[in-house]
Amino acid sequence: MEKLTINGIKDAWLPIQASRSARNTINPIRRIVDRMKISPNPVKEMISLSIGDPTHYGNMLPPVEALEAIVEAVQLPTCHGYAPSFGTLDARRAVAQFWSRSNNILKPEDIILTSGCSHALEMCIDGIADPGDNILLPRPGFSLYVTLCQSLGIEPRFYDLLPDENWQVNLTHLESLVDDRTRAVLINNPSNPCGAVYPEEHLRQLIYICERNHLPIIADEIYADMIFSDNQFHFLGALSKNVPVLSCGGISKRLICPGWRFGWIAIHDRHNLFKDTIKPGLIDLSSRILGPNSVTQAAMSHILSETPDSYYEDILHQLQNNAEYVYNSLLEAPGLQPTMPQGAMYMLIRIDPSVFHDIQDDKDFFTKLLCEESISCLPASVFGIDNFIRIVLTTPMEKTEEACQRILEFCRRHAKTIP
Repeated sequence: MEKLTINGIKDAWLPIQASRSARNTINPIRRIVDRMKISPNPVKEMISLSIGDPTHYGNMLPPVEALEAIVEAVQLPTCHGYAPSFGTLDARRAVAQFWSRSNNILKPEDIILTSGCSHALEMCIDGIADPGDNILLPRPGFSLYVTLCQSLGIEPRFYDLLPDENWQVNLTHLESLVDDRTRAVLINNPSNPCGAVYPEEHLRQLIYICERNHLPIIADEIYADMIFSDNQFHFLGALSKNVPVLSCGGISKRLICPGWRFGWIAIHDRHNLFKDTIKPGLIDLSSRILGPNSVTQAAMSHILSETPDSYYEDILHQLQNNAEYVYNSLLEAPGLQPTMPQGAMYMLIRIDPSVFHDIQDDKDFFTKLLCEESISCLPASVFGIDNFIRIVLTTPMEKTEEACQRILEFCRRHAKTIP
């Protein structure tokens, strides 16, 4: 057989192709941020309102109790080796106590530890659906959900959230998407990117739809208890009497340490519908990376039991102050309509392109704002909804004030008429 010749070279190698999974793995947020070629205005200091890393500016940091626990754990001779892939008993017991409520007590065997909440979500999606199946996802919603589904060959189907109803779920639309290959409904509460916190009655309506259609729930509850005044958070697993729930959580947001990569799956299964199938499957999936690191696991009991309530209250105070300032400031901006969030650490702001003489959509707004004002936000089209932008609320107040002033000036400069 004649050998392959390329550019005059005999027996040359052909390009080695990436797998289908790799080709299908696209994270829209990381693609924008990591590959951004746009240059900010060199005259103005960059202010980042785009990525939900609360440690970026140093005004939000992990609690002292957590830092001390990590330092102590790393010096122990017993926590440098392999741990069980689904987590040590002490760490799982600590998480179970932390995630329990008076009406729903979790046990260590209900907990599987993961490398962050993103890994927990990946395991749940992978453990509950096969290629060709579908999972119902919120729109707008965290873009990683789509990334994970597409990478695994699972069809993402999007149910609409209603911007004029505090981003509650369009229940009729959700149920219309169900077919015989639907495997689960993913519900995010409190919400990224919307900042919504669903009332108990709405959550019960969602549970009822899932019960009627025999669909388990994957609950992204990474922002559990991160709620602003006059709102209440309810775990889906605590409310559900019959529908099994996989609750995904972690310490990255509440304890301001996303780089520590420690998360979990809490299995709410009152009728043992997961006992011989999904639960052992998740344990097997955990063996692929052997769980989160052993040092963090060794410190977890102290971290979760000793962090004072005042720490959480201070973080929420900063977030709510930022939210209120941004909301009240940008109400004055032509072409923008902010929605006051109820929790989490984000705000969605509607853009009306018809008000501007040279801004076509949310991507155009994002690009011009960065180039002219050195402010990075995210176009909400990466979350599945057009003509909104998402900003994070974790910046120091002086940065928040400066950012709002620049956005206000930008909108007035581009408006067809200035109010």
